[in-house]
Amino acid sequence: MNLIVEKDIFLKNNETKGFLADSFYTESTDKLPLVIFVHGYKGYKDWGAWDLMGHKFAEAGFFFVKFNFSHNGTTVDNPHHFADLEAFGNNNYSKELSDLGVVIDHFIQNPHVDSEKVILIGHSRGGGISIIKTSEDERINGLITLASVDTLERFPTGEAFEKWKKERVYYALNGRTKQEMPHYYQFYENYEENIHRFDVERATEMAKAHMLIIHGTEDEAVEVKQAEHLHLLHPNSELFLIENANHTFGAKEPWVDHHLPKDLNTVTEKCIDFIREKLN
Repeated sequence: MNLIVEKDIFLKNNETKGFLADSFYTESTDKLPLVIFVHGYKGYKDWGAWDLMGHKFAEAGFFFVKFNFSHNGTTVDNPHHFADLEAFGNNNYSKELSDLGVVIDHFIQNPHVDSEKVILIGHSRGGGISIIKTSEDERINGLITLASVDTLERFPTGEAFEKWKKERVYYALNGRTKQEMPHYYQFYENYEENIHRFDVERATEMAKAHMLIIHGTEDEAVEVKQAEHLHLLHPNSELFLIENANHTFGAKEPWVDHHLPKDLNTVTEKCIDFIREKLN
């Protein structure tokens, strides 16, 4: 089995800016289902154990892709660090959906890919983005959320919101890098302008893809009740809870082990089984 890994593929988005993607697949005469991983808030494609997850998907017979959102704070020259906080501050949901569309358009044309089998896997905020994209794009027939939010309305409230509106920026501390990461008020304005489009609940109800919802019972960032809510909204979905798993399913940055953490390995195996069952 010849595993092919292509790192830092440059993708151009005229609506945002250029960004990088990785692909993992094995040489095969068969066309492979396309699995696209969508990272979350303060995430990036090379974080933690995502590479190991890509290897496992490829070895299982999938064409696995992960990418950096254009405005996630990393750069084309420095994809492992938040080197562009100005871009981070100017990110919004419209830009993320646009970037995801570029990723799908690019890789669905790959000669190794089966264009009839497209699956999104969204982690955390990337889960919300993936749900919306699935409701909008009929090419997507598989949807998996990992520790996903059930709403994109995750903004400061009360006095903090009024201060944000007045000063046009607020800062969130990155606990790992200790960077003060800006959020410009345009983020909220973009949400308000597209409030119906960004309705995750409505998108969940409308999504026609096979849906798997995975969540850890000890998620410290997104409560497990949000997964249960998504499951209620999409009655044909499957809910898979992992006892005592945290928000990143045991992974952290940096991840120096050569094996997936136990919980993330369980996640990956569940995803593989689900896709095989529903799309083959």
